[in-house]
Amino acid sequence: MKYLIIGGVAGGATVAARLRRMDEKAEIILFEKGEYVSYANCGLPYYIGNIIPEREQLFVQTAQGITSRYEIDIRLKSEVLSIDRVAKRVEVKDLSSGEIYSESYDKLVMSPGAEPLKPPVPGINNKCIFTLRNVPDTDRIKEYIKSNSVRSAIVVGGGFIGLEMAENLRHLGIKVDLVEMAPQVMSHLDFSMASIVHLELKAKGVRLHLGKSVEEFKTSGAYVEAVLKGEKSIFADMVIWSIGVKPDSSLAKAAGLELGSTGGIKVNQFLQTSDPNIYALGDAVEVTHLVSGRPALIPLAGPANKMGRIAADNMILGNVSTYTGSIGTGIAKVFDLTVASAGMSGKWLERERIPHIDSYTHSASHAGYYPNALPLSVKISFAPDNGKLLGAQVVGFEGVDKRVEMFASVIRCGGTIYNLMELEHAYAPPFSSAKDPVNMAGFVADNILSKRVNVVTWREIEKIDIKKDLLLDVRTSEENRFASIPGSVNIPVDELRLRLDEIPSDKRIIVYCAVGLRGYLATRILTQNGFRKVFNLSGGYKTYSVATGQPSAFQYFSVKITSGDQIE
Repeated sequence: MKYLIIGGVAGGATVAARLRRMDEKAEIILFEKGEYVSYANCGLPYYIGNIIPEREQLFVQTAQGITSRYEIDIRLKSEVLSIDRVAKRVEVKDLSSGEIYSESYDKLVMSPGAEPLKPPVPGINNKCIFTLRNVPDTDRIKEYIKSNSVRSAIVVGGGFIGLEMAENLRHLGIKVDLVEMAPQVMSHLDFSMASIVHLELKAKGVRLHLGKSVEEFKTSGAYVEAVLKGEKSIFADMVIWSIGVKPDSSLAKAAGLELGSTGGIKVNQFLQTSDPNIYALGDAVEVTHLVSGRPALIPLAGPANKMGRIAADNMILGNVSTYTGSIGTGIAKVFDLTVASAGMSGKWLERERIPHIDSYTHSASHAGYYPNALPLSVKISFAPDNGKLLGAQVVGFEGVDKRVEMFASVIRCGGTIYNLMELEHAYAPPFSSAKDPVNMAGFVADNILSKRVNVVTWREIEKIDIKKDLLLDVRTSEENRFASIPGSVNIPVDELRLRLDEIPSDKRIIVYCAVGLRGYLATRILTQNGFRKVFNLSGGYKTYSVATGQPSAFQYFSVKITSGDQIE
């Protein structure tokens, strides 16, 4: 058998190695348009920022190394121009020599990846404007910074790459302006969780221009000028353009292969395209999002590598393995913060018209009585009928990775909030609390579903009518004096039972505390004393202050979870 592979980064290199392990006698040829194969493109920003000090550390394997170990014919700087599906041949251009030749195949694998979105903004081809997708891009950026003594930069786009570049440019002492067309960074998060990231970016000296778009780039002396819509221009020595990627599906389209509604290559559960002799994988393919059940583009390295193994097995053994889809689990480092998510956010569930309930909890990275416990914020979304977990977002300084992976496992298996309650974690004070933040998220969700508490979100506070509603702050008087929601009345929860006569029975009562748990206790006291219209602010003042940009929001990083707040 003769196998051809188009694309040699994550998925392509994986499928090549797996093919050889499964078939020692097969002829395997891998075509890569670039100069390198099997490199860690997720590590590129950290090499620019000197966090990864040596360039060689970016390469998982070299072409020579793969060839010697697996006897795979790797052809670098070789672009596949066309696919003749009838003759089962591809036309290839050697980019070094200009030679064009053809190669036959029995089975073909397409792993072309994705390419940066680059709309026709006037001036976008300025030599000071860079995209970051591969090693040569990285080399150009690093050399430009060094040669031009770059002191300022504009990053356009607040996704993973944009934020990682903002951080690493700041590590180099470069001033950074970040421009994002949406009202928040990290569009896969809900605004309230992204707002925590905004605080961290501002604290680290990144100037945010949210809800702004670049209309034009101009050259202004030694600087590049970014003309923003609705705001005055900003100037810098260079620009990193990182507004997202699109699947590189042009070759597949030209070959007559079916594309999906997202523009990605359409594949079945075996990763076969509309041509049974051609398989496709990685960032270029359309997959099923396992929460919505609908087509999606999920350009992540983890799924791409899994696809590589599955495609190789299916080509050799005859469609024995399936790729069912992805829940889009992702994580990013943003300076000292870690930001992670799995499944779908509340806003995406809303757009897909999937019924859901959102719940916020704030805990600590480990037991509060053990030194150096740090804030950890969680938002989950779940189905209102059966508690099925639909999405989770975690933001904090430590322990975010293990929590999001616990959530992801439950979502991936179609589990519920009740599974969160049951999850058994490894507990010792330096690592967790007896009730882990994941358990706590389940407990709070259970209280909501079982109607032990009714909740409102921070957005609903704006709709409060003080003639009909009582906003009740049950924090201590010291907390209230420091900062509070305008129009609220302060009755500490420890005094509540003695002051019930101060609370009107004809009004809707909205209770809040620091993070939601004292508020829950207060709602239980009130409802069991005859008050019928009682609601708790999910996530408490902590979520409200961050999401609404209150002056006290910066206290997010220093607010500790007390033992009283830990009681469910």
